[in-house]
Amino acid sequence: MENKLIITKQNDKIISAFFEGKDMVQISLNSSDETGILGNIYLGKVKNIVKNINAAFVEIADGRMCYYSLEENKYPIMSSVAEYQDADSKLTETKVKTGDELIVQVTKEDVKTKAPVVSSNLNFTGKYVALTYGKTTIGVSAKITDEKERQRLKEIAKKYGRRDYGFIVRTNAAYMSKEKIENEIIKLIEAYEQIRKYGIHKSRFSLLYKTPPSYICDIRDGYAENVDEFITDDLELYENMKEYLIQSQAEDLDKLRFYEDKLLSLINLYGITHKLSDALRQMVWLKSGGTLVIQPTEALTVIDVNTGKAVNGKKQVQETFLKVNLEAAKEIAKQIRLRNLSGIIIIDFIDLELKKDQDLLMAELESYLKKDPIKTTLVDMTALGLVEVTRKKVRKPLHEQV
Repeated sequence: MENKLIITKQNDKIISAFFEGKDMVQISLNSSDETGILGNIYLGKVKNIVKNINAAFVEIADGRMCYYSLEENKYPIMSSVAEYQDADSKLTETKVKTGDELIVQVTKEDVKTKAPVVSSNLNFTGKYVALTYGKTTIGVSAKITDEKERQRLKEIAKKYGRRDYGFIVRTNAAYMSKEKIENEIIKLIEAYEQIRKYGIHKSRFSLLYKTPPSYICDIRDGYAENVDEFITDDLELYENMKEYLIQSQAEDLDKLRFYEDKLLSLINLYGITHKLSDALRQMVWLKSGGTLVIQPTEALTVIDVNTGKAVNGKKQVQETFLKVNLEAAKEIAKQIRLRNLSGIIIIDFIDLELKKDQDLLMAELESYLKKDPIKTTLVDMTALGLVEVTRKKVRKPLHEQV
């Protein structure tokens, strides 16, 4: 089974779709002019402090306000600091006040009525490692389970750690050479130090760092060993992808392919329009005859599992319920990733009477959720039989992107 990342343009959108065989398992749509601000670093200005929520509102562009948690940001990088020293200096807590100018990174884009979220805890992400200012620990992705390999990776990153930043070793780093990982760490440190040295001297609202286009992030963040080809039919996108791979991911350059068939576009070849339409429907049919009803709200997403036609004429009702639920668990994990659902997700499975059946269902669901490259956690089953899942927010959900 070949895994392919298809990147193409349609109207004013860049479509990035990841296929496992014939199955589209992930898709994102972004404006071709890349107006997104997620990951960007700015020199912002503290507009006001709101004490009762222990937060500030920071302006990153004329009139564009962002939420800034005072509790979570102990070590702001202020423009009033005359110079950044290369010495291994200790972090000291600093309180911000109205009028201060500080370096912030956008960690969450705006969602409907909610402002974007910014942070002083800068994060510089590479393919193998992320540098984390303000968090000095050395972490290794939980998806790397080989203890010997975890220790090896931790030792590689440890010697580059300092008292003002640490590192998170990403899943892509597993079994990679020490040289590749160290080369990337050095590049990340250089990028961080450039921001620290020169960012504080820029004018207010300056864009100090722009995150790569979303489709480049999809190449970087995907598990490269599981992707056989990066395919595009757009020459400009091809050149951008080629440039990125040469500079940052040369080992994957031979996976890049330009599709040249003028009679059949990539979108039609892979049925992306039809698959995208299916991914936006509220109802999903299961092979057993059951259904899922997926309803995103502002606070959370609710997924309801229904028997549909699955129990017509069935005598062993509980066995049928378990079968439908197990099928639903697999499909729910797929739909969460495909639709890029995040935050709190509540699943209302069909009621199961036996504890062993409930335990089997939870174990199956957890095994499917673990395959998601974005951190997804199965929390628990409540007393009412509702299953709680949380998923880290990285981008807007698919229905908002569309």
